[in-house]
Amino acid sequence: MVEAKRLTSMIFYGPPGIGKTSIAKAIAGSTQFKIRQLNAVTNTKKDMQMVVEEAKMSGQVILLLDEIHRLDKSKQDFLLPHLENGKIVLIGATTSNPYHAINPAIRSRAQIFELYPLEENGIKTALERALSEKERGLADYNVKIDDDALQYFSTQSQGDVRAALNALELAVLSAQPEDDGTVHITLEDAQDCLQKGSFMSDKDGDMHYDVMSAFQKSIRGSDTDAALHYLARLIEAGDLPTIARRLLVISYEDVGLASPGAGQRTLAAIESAERLGFPEARIPLSQAVIELCLSPKSNSGIKAIDAALSDIRKGQAGQVPNHLKDGHYASAKKLGRAIGYQYPHNSESGFIPQQYLPDKLKNRQYYHPKSTSKAEQQFKQIYDNITKQQKHL
Repeated sequence: MVEAKRLTSMIFYGPPGIGKTSIAKAIAGSTQFKIRQLNAVTNTKKDMQMVVEEAKMSGQVILLLDEIHRLDKSKQDFLLPHLENGKIVLIGATTSNPYHAINPAIRSRAQIFELYPLEENGIKTALERALSEKERGLADYNVKIDDDALQYFSTQSQGDVRAALNALELAVLSAQPEDDGTVHITLEDAQDCLQKGSFMSDKDGDMHYDVMSAFQKSIRGSDTDAALHYLARLIEAGDLPTIARRLLVISYEDVGLASPGAGQRTLAAIESAERLGFPEARIPLSQAVIELCLSPKSNSGIKAIDAALSDIRKGQAGQVPNHLKDGHYASAKKLGRAIGYQYPHNSESGFIPQQYLPDKLKNRQYYHPKSTSKAEQQFKQIYDNITKQQKHL
């Protein structure tokens, strides 16, 4: 596409600091077209109008648009016809998933490319280049950096080369030169200048949701070590509310009736963690994660309520049987309310067969017990016995 000099609109999406804007500029710069760069947040509709007028005069303009996911409706409506007639070639950049954050009308007129964080070696190469380059780099500072400090910048920036370069520059500018003029960067300097926790889980981007998703799926899949890894990432980001909510959901959604006490034990661990705060909160949280991973699993509870909700939302409700209706008011019996109801506690077994579901849903089964644990096997035995008696009414 670049070699043919026939560009179409495109959107680059991925985490911060991986070169989205740089790639966009490189692609645009390889053509003969005029290039204009705007920001969807800080630039106005009037700024876009000026770009369009320029495109009408010159034939075509490449518009580099940062934070395209923040483009408001007014700007979108203005831009769309000019994308359609080809006067504007849009190259957008965003940290948000375009399938969630960008208007479908814009999205459908652009090729979407997902960019991934740089590997450790790529970050290291960029840092070494910055240290050796005179014109735009740090070569004039005569920097000597310890191997473990360089390694720290490379690994803890989590693929964000801009963050790594900024931290390196901060370390160089903050360090006191030695007697011979050398600027010595140690591991401690690197740790002071690059706060690793902020890179582990971005609450406003895909990474946050990806880590949460991987966390729950690892517990559901009984992979204790993977679950602890994702827990550690959330802990490093200081995200206790997310951890607490997700663990509680998992205890009922994925472990559920296979281990009925897991929910209460998880809640106790969460309350302990909230009372302790970090760093000690990691102890009860890790124990809750390990227990949930190694517990038998059952999703019969969530499947049961979802099936019942599905019926209700489809209009499958029906009338409450008369014998179950409220009879605690005058003349209720004249209306046939509460007549024939049998009080289960009057039976030694605590159960008396009678119809509870509406007529149109009689014998409808929502709960399908699993046999993954002794606890739910016992529930299944009781449920099957009751259901069998109910079906003979």
